[in-house]
Amino acid sequence: MLNFTKYFSTKNTPQTEQLPGQDQVRNSAGGYTWALDDWKRLDRFLILGTERGTYYASERKLSIDNAEAVASCIASDGVRVVQRIVEVSDAGRAPKNDPAIFALAMCAKLGDERTRAAAYAALPKVCRIGTHLMHFAEFAQGFGGWGRGMRKAVAGWFNNKPAKDLAYQLIKYQSRDGWSSRDLLRLAHPRAASPSHDRLFSWVTKGTLPEGAEADEAMAILVAMEEVKRTSSCKDVVRLVREHRLPREALPTQWLTLPEVWEALLADMPMTAMLRNLATMTRIGLLSPGAEATKSVVAKLGDEQALRKARLHPVAVLAALMTYRSGKSARGQSTWSPTGKIVDALDLAFYKSFGTVEPSGKRTLLALDVSGSMESGEVAGVPGLTPRVASAAMALVTAATEQAYSFVAFTAAATGYGGKWGGGTSGISQLAISPRQRLDNVVKEVSRLPMGGTDCALPMIWAQEHKVDIDTFVVYTDSETWAGSVHPAQALRAYREARGIPAKLVVVGMVSSGFTIADPKDAGMMDVVGFDTATPPVISDFARA
Repeated sequence: MLNFTKYFSTKNTPQTEQLPGQDQVRNSAGGYTWALDDWKRLDRFLILGTERGTYYASERKLSIDNAEAVASCIASDGVRVVQRIVEVSDAGRAPKNDPAIFALAMCAKLGDERTRAAAYAALPKVCRIGTHLMHFAEFAQGFGGWGRGMRKAVAGWFNNKPAKDLAYQLIKYQSRDGWSSRDLLRLAHPRAASPSHDRLFSWVTKGTLPEGAEADEAMAILVAMEEVKRTSSCKDVVRLVREHRLPREALPTQWLTLPEVWEALLADMPMTAMLRNLATMTRIGLLSPGAEATKSVVAKLGDEQALRKARLHPVAVLAALMTYRSGKSARGQSTWSPTGKIVDALDLAFYKSFGTVEPSGKRTLLALDVSGSMESGEVAGVPGLTPRVASAAMALVTAATEQAYSFVAFTAAATGYGGKWGGGTSGISQLAISPRQRLDNVVKEVSRLPMGGTDCALPMIWAQEHKVDIDTFVVYTDSETWAGSVHPAQALRAYREARGIPAKLVVVGMVSSGFTIADPKDAGMMDVVGFDTATPPVISDFARA
């Protein structure tokens, strides 16, 4: 008898073939998965961006593909796109704000009249600081010139800020990406909202303090900055920094090698700036073991409310931890000796930056895709933060919440014939890691695991073969699966039948590709975005439902 099911079956279909009766597409690796709709792809782009591309898709191709998805959403419902951009950006859910700014520029320039109006109205919520506004100007320039709507929106950005707050912005963010505040003001030519705004605009465009600046409270920070430029006394610099809360950008570089100046800066330093300057403050001797400045930094990193207010994203904390713990700059020659208390505080801040997550109480298998494709690209452009490394960090957040969890890492054999094909042993490794370990040590452990082809069915196959009872499989992957003899969705259904458990599958997409292994027609499968601060509670809610 010819066993026709050997070639055509709804239970066992090689991943390089389309599931019978399913609307699947070929992924970048040649396997068949489901395509995300444009709205889900919009979410992935807003959170993950496209920096450095992936193993199979260049940065250019990935950026173009995602931009086309954004354009499709704008054509369908541009106002909804703007609302989604604001939701993600304003809540600080993404590691970087650049994708949101780019998408907003597309709405402002490519949308219909209602979309353009909504985009310009949303500008202050998405572009909260001067750097964001300059990014927006650069992106918008790629889609057209400075029309009336653009000029009015940018002018409003300057005029609607209280003069004192605007003065700080003008000092801290003077130029970015070939743009300056002077460029923006000259193109927008706003009519000043107040005499203080008028003086600030004059200082930006002419470069000198205008008449009446000394008597204007809003100009006090600018007057202090000019005084710093003239003084030769460190004592005076420290006094001016403390009295006027001057940022680092207001000081000439010769003062930025002195611990007492940095100590004064630290007192009112924003959280994100503090993270970026931990290495510098350690190198000059300010953040030494037992020092008061060290205690201050540790206290700030431990303040969950302050972390939330600063919109400090977990990726920013993880990047700071990886860089600071290494003792050397990722892109330069600088070195320092890390202070242990600060490393510990960064580790704790990573978990706190996700906020409070209610445990699901379910038996959870956290499955990390450590195949070769997960080693390419960088999450949010952070050096060394590959999807492979990032997935381990992301999974630890759920592990810190749940009681009944276990870890596995999976990859097909190096030849690509793992799983059931018999050309090599399947690459399932049980991991004895936990959130009680230091995050940087976990990252190192995962980084050392061997790599091979991608077979996202392996976690379910392994659990069935070893009779492990699992309620929720959480798979962290780029969805570029191809190396198995059965599709992940088939493996999950086989597991459900064999174990008598209505197990669920959560697919955590770690790159902004357009693919998922989650069957959109199966209510027990769900696709979510990696490193979205909203993802851990969504996983818990889905598992508990």
